Amino acid sequence: MNAVSNRPRVYFIADFNIEMLARLVAHTVVPGAEVATAPFGQVMPALAGAPPGPDWTVVVWTQPASVVDAFHRALAFEPVVVDQALAETRAYAEAIVRFAAGARAVFVPAWVRPPWQRGYGMLDFRPGTGIGHLLAQMNLALAEALRDHPSIFVLDAQRWMAAVGPRGWSQKLWYAAKSPFAPALLEEAARDIGAALAGLDGVARRLVIVDLDNVLWGGVVGETGWQGLNLGGHDHVGEAFADFQHALKGLTRRGVQLAIASRNDESTALEAIDRHPEMQLRRDDFAGWRINWGDKAQNILELLADLRLGPESAVFIDDSAVERARVETAIPEVAVPDWPADPARFSETLLSLRVFDSPFLTAEDRARTRMYAAERTRRVDPAAAGNLEEWLESLDIRVTVEPLSDSNVDRTVQLFNKTNQMNLATRRLSKTELQAWASDPDHLLLTLRVADRFGDSGVTGIAGISIEGARARLVDFILSCRVIGRGIEDAMLHVAIAQARARGATEIVAELRPTPRNGPCLDFLRRSELRGISDTVFVWDAADAYPRPRWCTLYDSPGMAAAVDQ
Repeated sequence: MNAVSNRPRVYFIADFNIEMLARLVAHTVVPGAEVATAPFGQVMPALAGAPPGPDWTVVVWTQPASVVDAFHRALAFEPVVVDQALAETRAYAEAIVRFAAGARAVFVPAWVRPPWQRGYGMLDFRPGTGIGHLLAQMNLALAEALRDHPSIFVLDAQRWMAAVGPRGWSQKLWYAAKSPFAPALLEEAARDIGAALAGLDGVARRLVIVDLDNVLWGGVVGETGWQGLNLGGHDHVGEAFADFQHALKGLTRRGVQLAIASRNDESTALEAIDRHPEMQLRRDDFAGWRINWGDKAQNILELLADLRLGPESAVFIDDSAVERARVETAIPEVAVPDWPADPARFSETLLSLRVFDSPFLTAEDRARTRMYAAERTRRVDPAAAGNLEEWLESLDIRVTVEPLSDSNVDRTVQLFNKTNQMNLATRRLSKTELQAWASDPDHLLLTLRVADRFGDSGVTGIAGISIEGARARLVDFILSCRVIGRGIEDAMLHVAIAQARARGATEIVAELRPTPRNGPCLDFLRRSELRGISDTVFVWDAADAYPRPRWCTLYDSPGMAAAVDQ
């Protein structure tokens, strides 16, 4: 199974001249991307064929009247026939689904109308009469028909139109160049497509690092105390700061974490977070913080090390242009957006950032804030236990082994495409590619769910095994950075080797493919009980079970017999 290409490839199918959008994507938004376009106006014949290859992402952009004849007639003010329009919409969706089977992913911009097309005016959203209401039903039917196909994504083109207003549509361009969309709208589309491509590649930002004074609240807490801060209440500026905190908290529900880097006295700042009645964010909403008088760039590097994240995972928000420039220069991989001076614009600036797109949302994403809060407690707790093994035993670590399934596949794909440090092969696979690999009878893909007395960390480990006669190859060995260092790594080896032994393997081989980021995986293999036969190749004689850490209790999910050697 081929991994996803590092060079994005995008194929455009449209019923209008889409060359300008293809050029914007290739030369501005995703420099170096390879692009191609289907023959102009040949949407259905193109969908009846195949994509250029399985590593191509496809954009299918149509005008509703060109693929739904009932809508074309409705535009001429013929009676609206809703059932026929929806049936034609579903037929169009079926063509996209068949086509998408051969592509990496498909993006389908939702249908929009020209802003000057008023339809029936005040009746245009009346069910059974209005053209606007009919188009809304068609868009919903399209989204519903594509919902269960994880590689197809409906993009909100109406937002592009709203962003640029009437200048987004040009009849003159249509007559001159057969493109109804003006450059301003195509630029919005290109930026969203670029964000979606980044999301597919697993490079969405996962951490927002914020300053405190005049960012989370108005005023300088060290000068006024928490009682003197401008936050919430009946003041329009204070309300804007409170709304910004709401927006940040909302991001945590989609898997984005928060952290603080602030020049302040730590006890004073934390007192404000704990005690101010209008604070929407409390300590448990932050994965970590550095509140001191040191260099912010250094503090951010230390935060990232604590959280085991790379700088490419982070966004830094600060009201000071000097601090932003310092971080941008010192750590160029961190995203540092320009920040408005007016707090009324904070929320819109945050939520308009195109850096958080992800192709799925898992239960682990929604619970990540709680998981990081529990991890912070774990980091503090060992101080109470002088002996590391005693502390690990006190954690009551429970590891449940599960096969790949509909309930964990999205999270598994996420780990494949985001985990760098504890990753044996650093394979990047789409959901379709992963499911195809796991379905091979000589392959076995296991997921490991980890919990302890502080909480459930969810699916955090993956072991992929290929049975090759008497030899088993550990193809994938992936562990989330959140649980590294507690013996979970050895528990995973125990499980993988138990599975290989149960299938008759007499030798298990693990070969690391070195990258700039997966040094921790190599360090673990060197410390493990495996025998090194070269710098990156390690073996285990399957005559023996691999030792299991005594503080890890292993459980098999139903159907996972022989996952554990007791």
